[in-house]
Amino acid sequence: MKICIVTHNIIKGDGQGRANYEIVLEALRRGHQVTLVAMRVAPDLLHHDSLKWVKISTERFPTALLSNFVFAWQSQQWLKQNHREFDLLQIYGCVTDFDCDINTVQFVHSGWLRSPFHTSKLRGGWYGKYQWLFSALNASWEKKAFQKSKLVIAVSECIKQELMEINVPAANIRVILNGVDVDEFFPGKGDRAKLGLPESVPLAMFTGDIRTPRKNLDSVLKALVKVPDLHLAVVGATARSPYPDLSQELGIADRVHFLGFRRDVPEIMKAVDFFVFPSRYEACTLVLLEALGTGIPVITAVTTGGAEIVKPECGILLSSSEDVAALADGMARLAADRELRLQMGRSARAIAEQHTWKSKAEAYNNLFEEYLTMSANS
Repeated sequence: MKICIVTHNIIKGDGQGRANYEIVLEALRRGHQVTLVAMRVAPDLLHHDSLKWVKISTERFPTALLSNFVFAWQSQQWLKQNHREFDLLQIYGCVTDFDCDINTVQFVHSGWLRSPFHTSKLRGGWYGKYQWLFSALNASWEKKAFQKSKLVIAVSECIKQELMEINVPAANIRVILNGVDVDEFFPGKGDRAKLGLPESVPLAMFTGDIRTPRKNLDSVLKALVKVPDLHLAVVGATARSPYPDLSQELGIADRVHFLGFRRDVPEIMKAVDFFVFPSRYEACTLVLLEALGTGIPVITAVTTGGAEIVKPECGILLSSSEDVAALADGMARLAADRELRLQMGRSARAIAEQHTWKSKAEAYNNLFEEYLTMSANS
């Protein structure tokens, strides 16, 4: 099969890019010929004889909006000339304005734009206006792209519902969750002293972009006030983040350990007792699966895409991301009960093993092959 995939990044160190990487790797394993129209591609993929990279460079453009627009236009021009070479065309979201066979949806901007926590509703000035424009334009382009796609893959049930809200037929949607590298994220005992974290205390972990309210660190900090023996490790760049100051205002700065941007997340996860991430909006976050893979319980919310895999035996699922009392109760419960944490951790690992990247890449490629067979017979 000759496959063309159009997306921005196909690399390991990026959430969406990692999913793309695994799909491409599996396609190559199966002997397919793959052409990538992308900005960045993992170097190890380029050694394959069956892979071709059509590089689109947008580094010189100052904003994401402008960069995305240029990528869309250049990729569209290339596809107009070359699309007949391929058996299957897969694109991601609205990265290009060209009819495709399969569209994989990692984010629905119309859903995020409706959220009361959208950046434009919390930040004034030009930055807030830019964020509104970015989301509004993407929402418009996405709706057009999704409705023109013959088949749409949603990365969570949340995304499926948002697609249906913009009139994508349910019959055209398949759900394939993101995955986890269970060889990178696995149970073990981390070295807290080496990581600069306190020993002999219950320790939770939060990770994500902490510059905006979307990941909901503010609710976690407010809940922490109500759990006086618990400490919290926070992974995420602190530049322009309001949360170090908020922890001071709440009187919990001595129990909140801001670690900054880190590449040793697997080791930090091994060192903590549980993971807390009640995000206000996610498509299908990787960090939940990574925590489950590490064998630690998780606390999350229904607004966090991918939370459907969090069952009572492996964690706590909040009905509202804004219920600080329920969040505090869950944190207190896990902080106080080591045996419960161990039981949940074992179940967490078992669930993660059902969601490996290999299984997800196989699901995508099986769908590619099924789609091509159906198209040939129709």
